[in-house]
Amino acid sequence: MSHEIHADCIEACHACADACDHCASACLSEADVKRMAECIRLDIDCAELCRLAAALMARGSRFAKEMCRVCAVACEACARECERHADMEHCRACAEACRKCADECRRMASEAQPAVAGAGVAAH
Repeated sequence: MSHEIHADCIEACHACADACDHCASACLSEADVKRMAECIRLDIDCAELCRLAAALMARGSRFAKEMCRVCAVACEACARECERHADMEHCRACAEACRKCADECRRMASEAQPAVAGAGVAAH
């Protein structure tokens, strides 16, 4: 059920991870790869965090909200770096996907926690 409740955020996370993977790969093909090093690093980190956030939401993990908060921060950092290279289509597209994902993750992280059956049971 969690995957349905957070479907928009999960979709944005997957789209962002894909855009970041594409951007990192394209940056590696640029003539001055050294200039793109920070972009590539952030692309890789952002993609991994997006995938983890999506997985935690899909399975209803109690850590999903915290992960989405972290994911939003990473997405914003990646978007800012990609915007520095906005003359490159892959960076422009990545920045757009990162901004959308950051918005969705912040929205998800701020939602009220739905009531869960057995919520009063102590965790093991």
